[in-house]
Amino acid sequence: MDYAAAGVDTAAGDRAVELMKDAVARTHGPEVLGGAGGFAGMFDGAALLGMKRPVLTTSTDGIGTKIAIARAMGIHDTVGQDLVAMVVDDLVVSGARPLFMTDYIACGKVIPERIAEIVRGIAEACAATGTALVGGETAEHPGLMAEDEYDVAGAATGVVDYDEIRGPHRINGGEVLVALASSGLHSNGYSLVRKLTEGMPLDGHVAELGRTLGEELLEPTRLYAKLCLEILDDVHAFSHVTGGGLAANVARILPEGTFAIVDRAEITPPPVFQLMESLSGAGWDAIEDALNLGVGMVAAVQADAAARVIETSKASGVDAWEIGQVFAGSVAPANARLVSGTKGIDGGTVAMVGSYS
Repeated sequence: MDYAAAGVDTAAGDRAVELMKDAVARTHGPEVLGGAGGFAGMFDGAALLGMKRPVLTTSTDGIGTKIAIARAMGIHDTVGQDLVAMVVDDLVVSGARPLFMTDYIACGKVIPERIAEIVRGIAEACAATGTALVGGETAEHPGLMAEDEYDVAGAATGVVDYDEIRGPHRINGGEVLVALASSGLHSNGYSLVRKLTEGMPLDGHVAELGRTLGEELLEPTRLYAKLCLEILDDVHAFSHVTGGGLAANVARILPEGTFAIVDRAEITPPPVFQLMESLSGAGWDAIEDALNLGVGMVAAVQADAAARVIETSKASGVDAWEIGQVFAGSVAPANARLVSGTKGIDGGTVAMVGSYS
């Protein structure tokens, strides 16, 4: 009995590294030391010396059950972008510039070509966000996972000067909420989505989507990092709309003594969300609590900067528009759906008013 007979093929792991290393290397600038293959990634921190009070930021996440769709379709090169978006876009919410990222892939059996596809997607998204992919790990778990099963997680580190941190401490009332459009479902709510679409063929064309169901469900999560850093000077706080939906995530950036009104009439859910609402039969509130409804990031900006932020976003290829406003005080409108206290944060309240257009 040797390692291979026990189900772990180290040669396959080495082959996977050979297939992915060029894509990984393309994310490396002169700050990355040592290249691939080391026990730990190294990143030169000299750039931090020019900052007055550098604050390191970190974020970690996974892709979630969207992986089940990728496995079912045999398409593995898009979920890497989902991973980077979930991790790096959380970093930039604080105003941080992403520096480097590592990934972790657990699988039942190392299939080099499949692992390389996953990592190539991660590397391409890292390059698009200016993030160095400095290391990773592929772990083979025979007996714990089926041969075709895998899961992917990642962690990233960024940096922001203390005086430039964005967040609730900058919100004082009067800010306009600007929506930055999502590319689709992103990588959240797929436990619900998969239940709702159970029995529907992934390769079946869906007229209202204009493509197959599987193609829609695998649409990669939008990468906002570069845009967010471009508009940073005009932004008091960002909300990355991930698990929990729009209202729950906007509530996380509101300090005590403030509330935000979000006008549903300013949001037209794209066809995939309309399909999910129809399949659910539970009404928009249930979908609102799980999916982004077409808004992937929200920027809270000073009122006189809203037009500039919208123009810059559209010029970068991301649709943007006003969806609400932040107010000082705690008296929310009547007949509104109120959301607060999410993710353990005891701050302000989001009032969802009106109906989706």
